[in-house]
Amino acid sequence: LISGCGTFTCLSSAVAAVSGLLMGYELGLISGALLQMSNILALSCKEQEIVVSSLLFGALFASLTGGFLIDRFGRRLAIIIASSLLVLGSLILLPYESYGILIVGRIAIGISISLSSIATCVYIAEIAPQHRRGLLVSLNELMIVTGILFAYISNYAFASVSHGWKYMFGLVIPLGALQAIAMYFLPPSPRFLVMKNNDEAAKKVLERLRETSDATKELTVIKSSLKDEHQYSFLDLFRSKNNMRARMLVGLTLVFFVQTTGQPNILFYASTVLKSVGFQSNEAASLASTGVGVVKVVSTVPATVFVDQVGSKTFLCIGSSVMAVSLVTMGLVNRNIHVNFTNVCRSQSPEDFFLQGTGNLTGVTNGSLKDLFASMASPERLSFNVQRSPDVARTELNRTALAGGKSTTGSHMESGEVPVVLKWLSLASLLVYVAAFSIGLGPMSWLVLSEIFPGEIRGRAMALTSSMNWGINLLISLTFLTVTELIGLSWVCFIYTIMSLASLAFVIVFIPETKGCSLEQISMELAKQ
Repeated sequence: LISGCGTFTCLSSAVAAVSGLLMGYELGLISGALLQMSNILALSCKEQEIVVSSLLFGALFASLTGGFLIDRFGRRLAIIIASSLLVLGSLILLPYESYGILIVGRIAIGISISLSSIATCVYIAEIAPQHRRGLLVSLNELMIVTGILFAYISNYAFASVSHGWKYMFGLVIPLGALQAIAMYFLPPSPRFLVMKNNDEAAKKVLERLRETSDATKELTVIKSSLKDEHQYSFLDLFRSKNNMRARMLVGLTLVFFVQTTGQPNILFYASTVLKSVGFQSNEAASLASTGVGVVKVVSTVPATVFVDQVGSKTFLCIGSSVMAVSLVTMGLVNRNIHVNFTNVCRSQSPEDFFLQGTGNLTGVTNGSLKDLFASMASPERLSFNVQRSPDVARTELNRTALAGGKSTTGSHMESGEVPVVLKWLSLASLLVYVAAFSIGLGPMSWLVLSEIFPGEIRGRAMALTSSMNWGINLLISLTFLTVTELIGLSWVCFIYTIMSLASLAFVIVFIPETKGCSLEQISMELAKQ
């Protein structure tokens, strides 16, 4: 299947990575589904915001508590629990059309995707052979962006179907159930078995994974390294013992940059920005969302395939520098275009809102951004919070409204005709930006995180960085509109440029190059520094 990696290992990783597919799908889904549901349930803006945030709330909760589950009961079991929860959450949503049930279901789904995203990264990193680990862990990221793309497609497909949202939510059920069943037949992580003093079983698992008759050598390495890292408590993450505090800070800073280089927000406004620079609504809406989805998938592929040869550090550097360049371009283009948007959610009933479509969805400059945020930014909020798949949901709103054949009143343009060059430059820099993120900070940051912590405490450490991820996200997405209102979009782009350059410097100085090293070697190296 993949040279130098046993069929069984690849199969196990692929089954685990289905979590990524499910997660991307759930994230990309909500905005399309929300258009229909807010109409059926006559949800107010506040209520829509709560529906969306409920998933985040579940995810934040799971990332705070999930680490203990993963280190105590095992990576495989955590994935099984997570996919069963996803199935349950989705099943709750289907029969009822009620606001309360909707929230309960979304919280369950939030807990599920957060738990599975941590467990999957750890599980795959621990079963993968060292020279193929990057590829297999990044497989999860690839699945997430593919999931997002599927969500776009299903939003589009079911937009005009009555009760289409039920199909959207229902599609994951068979897949989640299949994954839970399949994971049951896969082996536990050999490193986890050694942690639980079950060497005999660990040896058998390793022999199956590596397809050799004798895995004693690898087992010995794992055992000796676990002996060294024995007995970490959660608080040791913040002590200087074995350099743990420094490793934790590296992890947290990396996550901080994933969020603060602006991917979630710029993308949320993708269609608005494009519309304002003169792409008419249908074109802009479908271009922005599906285009962004496709670009993400396409650019994640080379990163996944070549990470073991090139190394994650190199990709992080390339990604950050290209992001900086494209953000500068975007900022300069936007300085030359005066953007004018109209406001949505102040005085309209959900029905008008639905009929009007969401062409005038997102205000980036003047007026009541706070109301607007309360209304429609919320469906997207969650998309920011995804571990590294931030750019999910922005534009389905537009597309779905269009697909439903509703009339869409676009942002009322006052700026006259925009020069063609600027129009295409704006689109190009946006897509380059998305691509750069998907090569660098998107997949690589999670790969680095799954490598830099010792096995004994890897689950808890990943969970902590993950909760930082969801937390900062909430924070950034809440302040974004206010900030944009104050300083204008082009300055926001310039601030993100500065953050991208800062992340580049950080990566060069602090991130170790880990290609071709075993997890044990990495941990020993980092303990010394």
